Amino acid sequence: MDNLWIAGILIGLGGTVAMDLWALALNRLAGQPMPNWAMVGRWFGYLPRGVVMHEDIGASAQLEGELRLGWIMHYAVGVAYGVIWVLIAGPQWLTVPSFLPVWIFALLTIAAGWFLLQPGMGLGMGASKTDAPWKGRAMGLLAHTAFGLGMWAVALVL
Repeated sequence: MDNLWIAGILIGLGGTVAMDLWALALNRLAGQPMPNWAMVGRWFGYLPRGVVMHEDIGASAQLEGELRLGWIMHYAVGVAYGVIWVLIAGPQWLTVPSFLPVWIFALLTIAAGWFLLQPGMGLGMGASKTDAPWKGRAMGLLAHTAFGLGMWAVALVL
């Protein structure tokens, strides 16, 4: 069981790094803005205070260390997803990792962003309150595809 946990942690880290490299490539090649992890950190920072929903997270008071917290939570969630995936898929998947099931799982993980994080930040479900919700949704699906590719790549190495 310990090996599954270690594999899950490594797979989650690999997926998160792949997602970040994808965001960096889009930024450098297409001018796409980088994710604002400070706002995610602010959202997580308000949770212990009992605040889940914000009208506009940008209008909420800044919290000390919110950028650092955002990055930590970004990676913590990625690791959690990696562990969950490995526990679901089991050691047999680790023996011969296939892309399709981990890709489907990675795409399903976007539900937490669409139905909890984005509404909580005041962006609406699935970024419905943003200027270009379908662009945001498509970019999220691509980012989570990169996450799945990273998870799969690490599993192949393991």
